[in-house]
Amino acid sequence: MASSSQSLEQEIESLRQKIRHHEYLYYVLDHPEISDREFDQLMRQLKDLEAEHPALIIPDSPTQRVGGKPREGFVKIPHSSPMLSLDNTYNEEELRAWERRVHELSGRKDIDYVCELKLDGMSLALIYEDGKLVRGITRGDGSVGEEVTLNVRTVRSIPLSIDPGQRKAAGMPSAFEVRGELLMPTAAFQKLNAEREREGLTPFANPRNFTAGTVRQLDASVTAQRRLDFFPYILLTKGRSYFDHHWKTLDALKQAGFKVNPNRELAHSMEEVWAFIREWEGKRDSLEYEIDGIVVKVDRTALQAELGFTGKAPRWAIAYKYAARAGITKLEDIRVQVGRTGKLTPVALLAPVLIGGTTVRNATLHNLDEIERLGVKIGDWVQVERGGDVIPKVVKVIADKDRPRGHKSFHMPETCPVCGTQVVRTAGEVDYRCVNANCPAKLRETILHFASRGIMNIDGMGEALVTQLMDHGLVKDVADIYQLTKKDLLGLERFADKSAQNILHEIERSKKLPLERVIYGLGIRFVGERTAQFLAEYFGSMKELEQASTELLQEVNEVGPRIAHSIAEFFSIGANRKLLQRLQDAGLTMSGRKTKRGTKLAGKTFVLTGTLAHFTRDEARKMIEDAGGKVTGSVSKKTDWVIAGDDAGSKLDKAKELGIRVIDENALEKLLR
Repeated sequence: MASSSQSLEQEIESLRQKIRHHEYLYYVLDHPEISDREFDQLMRQLKDLEAEHPALIIPDSPTQRVGGKPREGFVKIPHSSPMLSLDNTYNEEELRAWERRVHELSGRKDIDYVCELKLDGMSLALIYEDGKLVRGITRGDGSVGEEVTLNVRTVRSIPLSIDPGQRKAAGMPSAFEVRGELLMPTAAFQKLNAEREREGLTPFANPRNFTAGTVRQLDASVTAQRRLDFFPYILLTKGRSYFDHHWKTLDALKQAGFKVNPNRELAHSMEEVWAFIREWEGKRDSLEYEIDGIVVKVDRTALQAELGFTGKAPRWAIAYKYAARAGITKLEDIRVQVGRTGKLTPVALLAPVLIGGTTVRNATLHNLDEIERLGVKIGDWVQVERGGDVIPKVVKVIADKDRPRGHKSFHMPETCPVCGTQVVRTAGEVDYRCVNANCPAKLRETILHFASRGIMNIDGMGEALVTQLMDHGLVKDVADIYQLTKKDLLGLERFADKSAQNILHEIERSKKLPLERVIYGLGIRFVGERTAQFLAEYFGSMKELEQASTELLQEVNEVGPRIAHSIAEFFSIGANRKLLQRLQDAGLTMSGRKTKRGTKLAGKTFVLTGTLAHFTRDEARKMIEDAGGKVTGSVSKKTDWVIAGDDAGSKLDKAKELGIRVIDENALEKLLR
């Protein structure tokens, strides 16, 4: 009997391996060996066997890609290391300036680069344990994402498990993390929209937004019906790159069975990088998916670690963005949009036009000066450009015999289109503003800003919910968010017990976010994410920041007179101080760790070179700067010390030539004691 059971188990596993093989051929290599009907027969045979012997079902069986009941919400999960975005360049000059910075910071002349297509999808992290897929996480705000495991299991180009022999041959560990881009091929997206239009439904705007919406479906069976593709680009263990070269990473992922994008190149010079960029600019329309540029990365991962990161992006990688795609359409009207600062922005209402796979219906006209410069009139035919994440914009008027000019001129309204208050234009500025502090439009945008990803990250508090909250009089400022009850939410449209509880959980969780998020969320004019962080580190509490003079504010890194005046003006308003008190009473974080420079290394200049054993380049830099020292990228007579790690480059040679003192990281630690 045991022998019979073992034989059945072997038969089922053999069938699974055959199905996995054909899935790989079809979904990864795009070279099927059997027909769809034959594949369906194999799958049906496996399903029947597993139905007869449920004890033999395993989680990574091909039949288990879709399973379980629709969930009620998503769990937030922190990433092993931040999923950062890339800095952008738009021309050869900017690209070569980045290359110069890489050479200067590293002290090396010969550097290899990996060029990859910049896929226009959504970032995704996949966690494997013992070679099996256990978790899928969205990028989220870069630090924390949402678990979407059931949904990513339905993506056929994502392996549910990696064969141990395959994994060993690829040189991969049993536990690892794969990050990559999830997207929908253009043909599949167009087919889906054609079906929706036949059914009288509104077509989706673009593949990227549709992909993001698909992977966040609460019912994984919906995701399974939409063919998504996954292209990996990094392999991590414990948040760090596993292989010593990025090119090796891509080869290993391919060998392990992942669908690595074949359109890549290992370049040994910037000339080769530039040739790759130009080649794919001409070939991008031949691809089955959207790209908006090329990603260039330093190949050696030790050098990547040495170069480190800025506040938002790695220094060892850059995105070259292709020129915006354009379309010509009719400008049917102009409406005015009121932002959270009260700024009035004219928005062109367009006849729908498809630009680079995205249906564009609105485009910014920036301000009245820009409208006058372009000579735009309502009824004109205009050229519209869309580039990457940039909002579509009107760039010029098209006038010929087939496209007659419009005749209706646009005038900025004298009163706010939302609240009716007289608008003002400050001398020397181009913008018109609504100065009513209680303008509903400003309130809506303020709340959306406060709740958005990267600030207080209250997931689910989008435009539809905020509009309802305002219409019902439940929210009159951001502090009111923290007074909401389940009863309040259940009185709104499309809210049940679980969805109301999810929003309340998100609101409660936001209270634990650090001080810099709260400062950023206040929407102080000119205070962005980076400035908010500097302010939090310098003052250490909202109270100290609130009481700071404009002179003291200007001692903060990157805060000049204009920003200082704006901050001081914000805190001088009584209503704003009351708002802060209510946020404090609600339990938000109003204090943090004050970080002021020491004096131990004051006046001393350091240069870092090579790979340090115990610290990353950024950690060493921070230690030196916190002690009052300065870190520069190049060695000169003004340099006091060079900190040299393994495989130090030409900076070490220059230091010896100039007689600069060279020490290792152990000596640096002694200096800091």
